[in-house]
Amino acid sequence: MVKYLFVIVILTSSLMSAPTKCGGGSYFGGEAPDILNPKLTPKTKELCYSSFAIMHSGVSRTPLWAGEHLTKAGLSSHSERTNDFHAEEKLASDERAELKDYARSGFDRGHMAPSADMPNEKAQHESFSLANMIPQNQENNRGIWAKIEGATRNLAKDSGEIYIVSGPIFIGSNLQRIGGRVLVPAKIYKAIFDPSTGQGAAYLVDNSQGADYEVVSIAKIEEITGIRLFPKMSATSKQTAMKLPATNGSNFGGRSDRNALATKPYKVPAASVTVSAQCGSKRICREMNSCEEAMFYLNTCGISSLDGNHDGIPCSKLCK
Repeated sequence: MVKYLFVIVILTSSLMSAPTKCGGGSYFGGEAPDILNPKLTPKTKELCYSSFAIMHSGVSRTPLWAGEHLTKAGLSSHSERTNDFHAEEKLASDERAELKDYARSGFDRGHMAPSADMPNEKAQHESFSLANMIPQNQENNRGIWAKIEGATRNLAKDSGEIYIVSGPIFIGSNLQRIGGRVLVPAKIYKAIFDPSTGQGAAYLVDNSQGADYEVVSIAKIEEITGIRLFPKMSATSKQTAMKLPATNGSNFGGRSDRNALATKPYKVPAASVTVSAQCGSKRICREMNSCEEAMFYLNTCGISSLDGNHDGIPCSKLCK
């Protein structure tokens, strides 16, 4: 346990920031987020990948954020999931997460830049770096968070392009570590900026069981995180949360539902089945009893793909 580590104290008088080394393609206006809270700066390192960028913390051994520029064209060339989780060799061994840290921890290796956003095999492989992972509650990762990721992809398809910053929030009096090394966040956010309207908002969830979430303004999420997420976004626009798609569509980027808008916490119905926490011999969709079971096998049991008809949705008859 860690006491009072990363409690947010906003210091607006000074910005702990540096120009991005990643070329700016993952960030709106080419400018990476600014760290406003100096408690977040020790052992930080920017990591540049082909389709996303990360600010990694060697203290938490997780990303502080992952930045993406998500486009309709990029999503149309989505590559199949690889599940090749690996430690990040660009990081010092004492500052990075290892596979053994997550083993038997009870937590999922939760992507901040989702694998389903990745346009090609290289980007897929990069997205499975543990530098892109947080210890995430299993139900959260496979339930409400997967739905939020799908709703975000739908918004990118409808708008043409959006910018995203996703990350963990380490607040509270007691923070757990897995493997004695990797900090478990209390909350998770996905902040979205739509350049076509100049507006933005963020999904905010607890890193716990349940299906509740909030849609909050960019100003609010910046206050909570101690990070200025979109430096080029106007201060006025940050004060108001734009309407974001509700998460009652497909978990994995199915039919768009922009008319179903969430401006307050929304509760997704509980899963109708209980999934065994053990991997069996099932390998194809027709052997699965539910979408929840299919996602358990895909995320946990080493199955590389359940998208036999190549429509971008694993076990689409179950999961649409």
